Amino acid sequence: MKIVIVGAGGRLGAALQRLYSNEHKVIGFGHAQLDLGKPEVLQRTLSALDFNVLINSAAQTNVDRCETHPKEAFELNAEAPRVLAEICTRKCAKLIHISTDYVFSGDNAAAYFEDDPAEPISVYGASKLEGERRVLTGGPQHLVVRVSWIFGPDRPSFVDWVIGQAREREHVEAVADKTSTPTYTVDLAKMLQPLLGDGTASGIVHLTNDGGCSWREYGQWALECCAEAGIPLKTRELGAISLAEMKNFIARRPVHTV
Repeated sequence: MKIVIVGAGGRLGAALQRLYSNEHKVIGFGHAQLDLGKPEVLQRTLSALDFNVLINSAAQTNVDRCETHPKEAFELNAEAPRVLAEICTRKCAKLIHISTDYVFSGDNAAAYFEDDPAEPISVYGASKLEGERRVLTGGPQHLVVRVSWIFGPDRPSFVDWVIGQAREREHVEAVADKTSTPTYTVDLAKMLQPLLGDGTASGIVHLTNDGGCSWREYGQWALECCAEAGIPLKTRELGAISLAEMKNFIARRPVHTV
């Protein structure tokens, strides 16, 4: 199978390229090689390639920047995926578009499923939802994959931040009233692999690890792993703060997206 990965320099994209290169011919593009904000470059570069599947793991994921730069958010998170879907449809190829749990409001106390109403509460969530819509209307073979709280070995994430803070400071806090599902990029790449050549896998699917936790619980687990491994820490227990106390946040975040 011939696979193109857009966003190969990112946390998830790097894991996808590393795993899939073992069995398939993979071409990966990082931001420096392929900018989502330049549709004419997308058309010229990708139209010249021969591929069966294109995975788009690139996006503007800075939630607060999206809130202050909505035009940019929709260009990168909605219009660029439309262009990718158009290219794939023209080539009779499949687009697998990575989306987010932020398309939901977070008001649902139960777990979210694929057919639950998407009601984003931020520009980021709205732009990603519009990207989903444009991808799915671009061709019946395309697939939207919603993920959450991605972490992995290729790029720093919340876990790395917590550990770094705990090694330098005697008091570290994390949000205790926002809950979602941390998902390991290596696991996600393996979960996605069977869907690459599955002609029946289209529409929307949620792919995450099991369970759910708060940011504080997530960070506390990381510190406990460090303690067991003998890594020196100045902070061994995270303090708890509420999402409302995060005054530096510009955009609203969904509270519960398990």
